Amino acid sequence: CLRSLRLLVFAVFSAAASNWLYLAKLSSVGSISEEETCEKLKGLIQRQVQMCKRNLEVMDSVRRGAQLAIEECQYQFRNRRWNCSTLDSLPVFGKVVTQGTREAAFVYAISSAGVAFAVTRACSSGELDKCGCDRTVHGVSPQGFQWSGCSDNIAYGVAFSQSFVDVRERSKGASSSRALMNLHNNEAGRKAILTHMRVECKCHGVSGSCEVKTCWRAVPPFRQVGHALKEKFDGATEVEPRRVGSSRALVPRNAQFKPHTDEDLVYLEPSPDFCEQDTRSGVLGTRGRTCNKTSKAIDGCELLCCGRGFHTAQVELAERCSCKFHWCCFVKCRQCQRLVELHTCR
Repeated sequence: CLRSLRLLVFAVFSAAASNWLYLAKLSSVGSISEEETCEKLKGLIQRQVQMCKRNLEVMDSVRRGAQLAIEECQYQFRNRRWNCSTLDSLPVFGKVVTQGTREAAFVYAISSAGVAFAVTRACSSGELDKCGCDRTVHGVSPQGFQWSGCSDNIAYGVAFSQSFVDVRERSKGASSSRALMNLHNNEAGRKAILTHMRVECKCHGVSGSCEVKTCWRAVPPFRQVGHALKEKFDGATEVEPRRVGSSRALVPRNAQFKPHTDEDLVYLEPSPDFCEQDTRSGVLGTRGRTCNKTSKAIDGCELLCCGRGFHTAQVELAERCSCKFHWCCFVKCRQCQRLVELHTCR
């Protein structure tokens, strides 16, 4: 009974920890110009409201980060049984994020990465008064090129993400196993950006020669971050809390597994199969989902439909065809109709 109560408390706690993602549902928060507006933003806890009041100009970047996270999650899981569907209520991903599963681990990682990425880009583009380009990158590199241009200020983006996204876990104390899991995965998301930072360069010289090369550091495309975290999801480590010295830490549940690194995702409990709708668990099921009849992978009808079989229907698809380039300068196409087979899970 006590264990059930603890699980319920952790579920409520962890769901509220990701409620700030509801900002993605807003059409715009860029017009926030008064502190009172922060009080009306759905999904924020009090300390996030206070941060909002102190950082009004950054909140549109936080919203963009939430949108990026949701879009990338839906792209990475588009062919899986759980496809990152969102709701118009709190929490945005439903009750799936209240469980300490791999899916929750990915949501926390991609969300913290989304905020760090969006804030960093806003710094470099001059949208924010509080930050700009990273001026610590200068001089001549060991490779012989000149650091110049506007290097992305990833340090500021990461620091803001830590302050805003991690605030609930840190405000409650990072002693519960779920708080430890969330904090670890939040940091893993930010490290996915840091480890994939790129060097971009421009050549200067006569007739395009590269007599002088200036370079700057840039964040990777967010799709690359999503791919990296999806790989970490596939290889995530199941962990359990254990007292190490005077503090609690997460260690691999299976002692034969090597310890996870700061860049790995960790989870506390196995995932449901996501086959059947379960409103109590926030699982939508796969009935009605489009599947690939010829694929043997998870997007194939056999696996995606969980062995229930599938319906096949002929549908008419409208597409552009017979496109021709006209001088100057446009392309004109015809609208063609094509019959295709559509397979949906029973």
